[in-house]
Amino acid sequence: MIKSLHIGRYVARPAEFQSLAEFLTAIGFERLPEAAGKAAAFSAPGGIISLNQPSGGHPRRVLELVKDVEKLIVLEVTNPDDIFAIAQKRRLKVLGDSAESGSSERTFWLELPGGIVAAVHGGAAQPEIATEGKLDASGKRFAIVVSRFNSFITERLLQGALDALLRSGADRGEIEIFRVPGSFEIPSAARTLAETNRYDALICLGCLLRGDTAHYDVIVNEVARGIGQSAQETGVPHGFGVLTCDTLEQAIDRAGLKMGNKGFEAAMAAVEMANLKSVVGRSPVVVGKSASGPGRSRPSKSKSRPKPKR
Repeated sequence: MIKSLHIGRYVARPAEFQSLAEFLTAIGFERLPEAAGKAAAFSAPGGIISLNQPSGGHPRRVLELVKDVEKLIVLEVTNPDDIFAIAQKRRLKVLGDSAESGSSERTFWLELPGGIVAAVHGGAAQPEIATEGKLDASGKRFAIVVSRFNSFITERLLQGALDALLRSGADRGEIEIFRVPGSFEIPSAARTLAETNRYDALICLGCLLRGDTAHYDVIVNEVARGIGQSAQETGVPHGFGVLTCDTLEQAIDRAGLKMGNKGFEAAMAAVEMANLKSVVGRSPVVVGKSASGPGRSRPSKSKSRPKPKR
């Protein structure tokens, strides 16, 4: 029974050997660690043995070079255009290039260092069909829970979240803002709001900066756990916009400077998840409670649901 397949090629000149090794690594081959010195071994996700007869589709120069079949290797790739660009950057000689009409399929031949010919074939991968939530906030209600602590940062996050909601079509009258003392209080407030069944999604905004004690680590873990648990157990999407930074500079960068505005990003995530929930059509369920108790499955929202008091 066959144990493994190994196909070797010899490259006489050290410079060509190094150039070929670098090219194979650049296009996605994994260089195996056990090979060293004057040898290099590379692995690919899959391997086959193919038997072929030359056809009219092969350029004449390719047929002349591969009379000695030891010179030919065949590479099937998912991104032939990217491989072609890498080959051009490395100034490898292109022996032939063809593309199927009306298709993303492409085949080209390269003359690699050491006189080796590579036939590269493939096509762009077709995107998988998936269900996604639209970035459309029209007709939906949102609650924003924002911490007053480190308000220099959290107010910037709040403005980013409002900007995202309004840009995606939300009605300003359907957005409510709730302030809490600090980030530690965000999960409790978010859970209370989610259980009212008045909102399609919540956005949680806060800022925690590392200090000289372990207080930071304790709070960070509890806030993340609490927000996640509230979202999971109520079924209401929660956008996570709580910054956890080592320095004030890092927080400023994430509140509208170099790293964007995380409040904006949290709001956009909340909009998408609210729409995904509508598409999937699942009612929120509070786990760990009886169906007859206050935590039973709640019906889907309807137009007759009560308006929040303002």
